[in-house]
Amino acid sequence: MRFLLFIPLLVATACSSGGPQNDRTERRASSHATALPPMKRFTNTRVSPPTRSNTEIARDFLDLSFRMESGRILPVMTRFEGPITLRVTGNAPASLGQDLTLLLGRLNREAGIPIRQVAPTQPANITIDVIPRAQLQRFVPQAACFVVPRLSSWAQYRKQRLTGVTSWSTLTERKQIAIFLPGDVSPQEVRDCLHEELAQALGPLNDLYRLPDSVFNDDNFQTVLTGFDMLILRAYYAPEMHNGMTRSQAAITLPRVLARLNPRGQRISSAPITGPTSRAWIDQIESALGPKGTPASRRKAATNAVTIARNSGWNDTRLAFSLYALGRLSISNKNENALNAFLNSGAIYRSKETRIQAAHVAMQLAAFSLAAGDGEGTLKLVNASLPAVTNSENAILLATLMMIKAEALELIGRSSEAHAVRRESLGWARYGFGSDKAVRNRLAEISALAPLRAPDSMRNL
Repeated sequence: MRFLLFIPLLVATACSSGGPQNDRTERRASSHATALPPMKRFTNTRVSPPTRSNTEIARDFLDLSFRMESGRILPVMTRFEGPITLRVTGNAPASLGQDLTLLLGRLNREAGIPIRQVAPTQPANITIDVIPRAQLQRFVPQAACFVVPRLSSWAQYRKQRLTGVTSWSTLTERKQIAIFLPGDVSPQEVRDCLHEELAQALGPLNDLYRLPDSVFNDDNFQTVLTGFDMLILRAYYAPEMHNGMTRSQAAITLPRVLARLNPRGQRISSAPITGPTSRAWIDQIESALGPKGTPASRRKAATNAVTIARNSGWNDTRLAFSLYALGRLSISNKNENALNAFLNSGAIYRSKETRIQAAHVAMQLAAFSLAAGDGEGTLKLVNASLPAVTNSENAILLATLMMIKAEALELIGRSSEAHAVRRESLGWARYGFGSDKAVRNRLAEISALAPLRAPDSMRNL
């Protein structure tokens, strides 16, 4: 299940004053209200191999494969046997077809899984049923999308969702799976759901907050299947593995499977084992990022998550994520607290070489820098982050960073470059944000961050 994050990516007005701000926002936004360029798309995924040892990856595999997100134990491993068919039903947007074709190609090449798409009218092992978001969230309010066993339609799910039919723990083999995606959201949201839910339909069902390089992580930093994810799926469908394996049986078989599939991992030293992620910390993170509660109560939950992480001795991505959540929840309340949280979070992410997570923090820091009128400092933050963001195929973050960069270029008098960068950002924004209105709203938010610039005729006085 891919969860919704109910914190806005950026709160533009938090770094600036009230009063004249609204007039300024409207005036600057209108100067960019030109026709939007065509949508840009990612077509060539660059996959990096896992950087952890095979010993660690084996432990990750077991924790992912023999437990549900809820904490429920799965007694045996289950998967599909033989070639897998997939169909799409419902009102699917055009972007889904293109992204699905790319993903199926990757699954065949990188994970060695024989999966192909068939016509919507044909029976299939996996059905992707595309429905309106409001309809989906009427039944599962916190989910952006989700996957269930033994079903092939939304109508079946509505009738049998409270029965044992949809229980993963009673499966002995996967034969029929349904994935429910919203069709009326941005192309990136559809694609992100597609990657995570199809991966779970095929393989592990759990998410682990400790994994920095995987979509099997509810922090949602990774948006498309990574090299680690493809290795996990390749191991899941290795001939040595089979339906009905217990955790102890899998633990015996995995070392030789990973040695064959990932010889590089045999030469990497294992990092010290970190403590398990406690249910108390997960509950506080979910309360901080969920739709319920007041802003104050969500900030309190994020503060509690930071405290739990520190008391548990975690100096890893879990502490960094706690600080990141606290920073975002503190922007409109106490900017100094938000800034300190982002700085501490970014320092941890950089030390762990978790580049896409560090880029998310850098975007927030760049917003503060832009609001302070530091054009050069803003450019440095943005430019250092762009390669990682592009490689991770996150159009939302890429477009936002490029909009910030355009404003920074304007601040230092490089207007022609600013225009080109802003124009390119809009193409990515159309994929990331979807509607023209959402794209223009983000552009206006970013534009409102930068201080007013003096007219050209006044700059030389």
